Amino acid sequence: MTTAVGHDVRRVSIRVALAATGLVAVAYFIVAVAVVAIVTGNLTGQIDQRLGQAIAHVPDQHFPGGGHFELPPPDRPSDQYGPTLLNWTIHSDGTIFTSSSNPALPAAYQRVTGPQTVTINGIDMRIAGAAAGDDYVVVAQTLNSVAQAQSTVITAELVIGPALLLVVFLGAVAIGRRVALPIDRARVRQLEFTADASHELRTPLSVIEAETTLALGRDRDAGWYQAAFRRVDGESKRMRRLLDDLLWLARFDATRGSPNAEPVDLGVLAGATVDRFRSVAEARHLTLEIHVPKTGAVMTAPPEWLDRLLGVLLDNACKYSPADGTVRVSVARDAGRLRLSVDDSGPGIPVEERDRIFDRFHRATDSTGGAGLGLAIADSIVRATGGRWRIGSSPTGGASMSVAWQAAGPAPRAADRTARTEGADPG
Repeated sequence: MTTAVGHDVRRVSIRVALAATGLVAVAYFIVAVAVVAIVTGNLTGQIDQRLGQAIAHVPDQHFPGGGHFELPPPDRPSDQYGPTLLNWTIHSDGTIFTSSSNPALPAAYQRVTGPQTVTINGIDMRIAGAAAGDDYVVVAQTLNSVAQAQSTVITAELVIGPALLLVVFLGAVAIGRRVALPIDRARVRQLEFTADASHELRTPLSVIEAETTLALGRDRDAGWYQAAFRRVDGESKRMRRLLDDLLWLARFDATRGSPNAEPVDLGVLAGATVDRFRSVAEARHLTLEIHVPKTGAVMTAPPEWLDRLLGVLLDNACKYSPADGTVRVSVARDAGRLRLSVDDSGPGIPVEERDRIFDRFHRATDSTGGAGLGLAIADSIVRATGGRWRIGSSPTGGASMSVAWQAAGPAPRAADRTARTEGADPG
């Protein structure tokens, strides 16, 4: 079952991780496009600013004798100022003066105004122009620096992107498994619990159905009917106990927060529970003993939970102890901790079964009469109240079920501890 749970969780986690990675990939693509656009816009804006500065210098220029426009000297070293600006001076007679290294300026751009992107001789440029007296000046700068910056940014994004998505995928799988595994285990436990409960209910229902079918089949004597009704009564009570346990577990799971927790004297509560079970012990010819502190043994917990816990432990001890056996309940307080112990003289709990005795519907023996929910209820109470189990063997060779809690209030004095130790059996 664990393998099946792990496989289901792994499959679901991968699906969720793929969906999360897909969303991150879309977001990353949008951000990457935006970054490229911002870098391109900023660099293009810088080029436009240089063109604007050059155009602003045009009115200060004069071209006597067919001169040409000269760019202003840069206010920074050439390696920081950027690529050299290209310029063309178009005279009123249509002749164009430019450097021999500059490409020819197409006629379509000889009267260009605001900055725009054009292609001249296969080279992308930003170009702008302005009138200078009777002449017209056009300046331009290639977009090679912009293209290089775009290439660098895109390359970085292509390297970072897959690595980021891989990290997101693996992280989503790990987180998904961490989150989904307890949920899936709870779902599987719920399915197993439902199946076990159905199985436990099916047996008494089958007996009741069989008895009623036989009773209705033909007339029988009064003794047969009495025996049949006793069997039906026994199975009905078994169903009632099972349903009560199931309802209690359901209510317990719904109120995990201990809403009615209050100070409880464990010794007083243990004494009341023992008194309630004296008739059960007498009917089974058992000796029922109790040893509690002479002073208080107070802890904080819902009283009804502790009462149910004591009832489960005493019921099991009385059920599995043989006739003329002994069941001993003891409450002790030492070093700020309370310990409740229930010892019996029954067959004990095999060591290999001690890790499973708290599983729902699990029974450590083959004896009938229970559904295997009692110790599951007890374990739920102990866990919810912060207790810790200690399972062992009693002095008579039976089972010893012990629970320790943090006591409420100050620890007792050494003299009190000595007096209580002398009046209680070691457990």
